[in-house]
Amino acid sequence: MKKLMQSFILLFITFTTFAQQRYLEEIADSVQTDTFTYIQKDGQNLKLDVYTPAFDNHYSRPVLLYIHGGGFSGGTRNGASTIEFCEKIARRGYVAVSISYRLTRQGTPTGFGCDCPTEEKMATFRAAVEDIQDATYFLIENREQLGIDPYQIILSGSSAGAESALMTAYQPPYCYDLDKGPVNYAGVISMAGAIPDTTKIYAESAVPSLLFHGTCDNLVPYGTAPHHYCNEDKPGYLILHGAKTVANRLHQLDKPYWLYTLCGENHRIAGSPMTEQFDEIISFCYDFVLHQSKNQIHTVIPGKHACQYPELDYCQN
Repeated sequence: MKKLMQSFILLFITFTTFAQQRYLEEIADSVQTDTFTYIQKDGQNLKLDVYTPAFDNHYSRPVLLYIHGGGFSGGTRNGASTIEFCEKIARRGYVAVSISYRLTRQGTPTGFGCDCPTEEKMATFRAAVEDIQDATYFLIENREQLGIDPYQIILSGSSAGAESALMTAYQPPYCYDLDKGPVNYAGVISMAGAIPDTTKIYAESAVPSLLFHGTCDNLVPYGTAPHHYCNEDKPGYLILHGAKTVANRLHQLDKPYWLYTLCGENHRIAGSPMTEQFDEIISFCYDFVLHQSKNQIHTVIPGKHACQYPELDYCQN
């Protein structure tokens, strides 16, 4: 009788798991978290946290790799909101990863604003991209232990992390000596991010993109404008291209994207999609990445239109 009851319980758990839609719905009640050092640089042990659905027997799972914000001078990979986000992702069957990276502007007198020289800003971007690539290499090297699919790694980030994610995602494919050939990132999710040059988004490397941005972002432009809206005579004057301009480039290349415009919102929304638009993030990963949707979508969330600095108002109509 005891064996019969155990068999019944096992069958019930199996049926329940199959009844739930993996990658759309929760398939696990709990999450396992492991921390690894993925590389040592500049005297730092750069770590990453790996969140996996507990008691999950899949061995080729997609990955969502998250890069925190903080102006390249602050923020952590394991803040409360990041942990909550990664656990919610992992409970749906993904492997979620959150990384530390070199905060090269930490403790500097000019930070990452208008007094930070442009060449130093670009060096900061390059260092973050390099760290993301090294974290990716670690994941791919340990793909069997972690149970991940190296061809299904989605980058995501907020603010500075979104800038880093975008600049990394649109790079040409990397060679990791895998049997199936070079690896492209499978997609990118940007929350209030931008890049210095959209002409470097090529058809061969233009991955599916989910782009959240407020039209009145006071730090990172929604369209094309100077970073932090710095005056042209400032050392940190640097033109950046935000979600709208990136989406225009993807549209020109006939590549899939989902532009999510929040009218009248400023930079405070850099982290809010992790909770307020979580369902959209899951839909993007499922439809655009796992099932290769070719759609081009623009979702506009109405709001106020008055901004306190020069901007292009894309919400009037």
